[in-house]
Amino acid sequence: MKGAIRTSLLATAVLLTGGSALAAGDPADRPPTAQEWSALASLPDWSGVWTPDIEDQFAKAHTNAPAWTPKVDAEMKAMAADEKAGNPHGIFLNCLPEGMPSWMLVSHNALEFLFTPGRVTLLGESDGSRLRRIYTDGRTHSPDPDPSFHGESIGHWEGDTLVVDTIAVLPETYIATGEGLGVPNDGALHVVERIHLTAPDTLHDDLEITDPKVLAAPWRTTRIYYRHRGRKNEIVEGVCLQGSFNEAVDPQGHAMFAPVAQDNGNVVPSPK
Repeated sequence: MKGAIRTSLLATAVLLTGGSALAAGDPADRPPTAQEWSALASLPDWSGVWTPDIEDQFAKAHTNAPAWTPKVDAEMKAMAADEKAGNPHGIFLNCLPEGMPSWMLVSHNALEFLFTPGRVTLLGESDGSRLRRIYTDGRTHSPDPDPSFHGESIGHWEGDTLVVDTIAVLPETYIATGEGLGVPNDGALHVVERIHLTAPDTLHDDLEITDPKVLAAPWRTTRIYYRHRGRKNEIVEGVCLQGSFNEAVDPQGHAMFAPVAQDNGNVVPSPK
């Protein structure tokens, strides 16, 4: 029995770590060279923290709305009417990641860019301190990628512009024009971005979103971000579900998080 348990634990460890050695034929990532680290200095300066232009987001929802399919257009008009009547749908209230393309389209939270050889990593505040990887090492899309919230993003540099091609996004993620207005992409989403500076502290993300299941034509739109360098603007940890728990102490005297009582998703106030 002890041997069986040990074998089971070893198998679990191999699954979690990917094993101690590559299987025959598996591609391996070589360590970056000193020259590749040095080459990062030639890329544009996107350091600092970037916050979205929220007013521009709202304006574009009216001046540059997507061309929805007739069915989805009717759904969106009903959502807009509900929102105007004071009953917004709140499509991001379940604490799941906004995912692509909504993170870039309607997020109100700060983000930052991390350049490393072969990759650009986006780090954000909300959704449990979200993370998005854009691979710039020359690879192509996987022949059978596993869908995820942010999809598989392959990028390359055209001068000072990062061109990103994203596929394999989970069908449940939204194409949204607001935090209460949007529909799931339903599995045919393709996003191409051109991210570039338009001024020293202004970044544009030009998006082309194609999705024949919900869009009657590709949607081309731009989102604007502004740079901040002050320490007060540094990204903080964001944990969506933390508000659903109270700090407490377990029977052994250890600090713990205890679920709070809820009614239809709303926290029930503690008795006075």
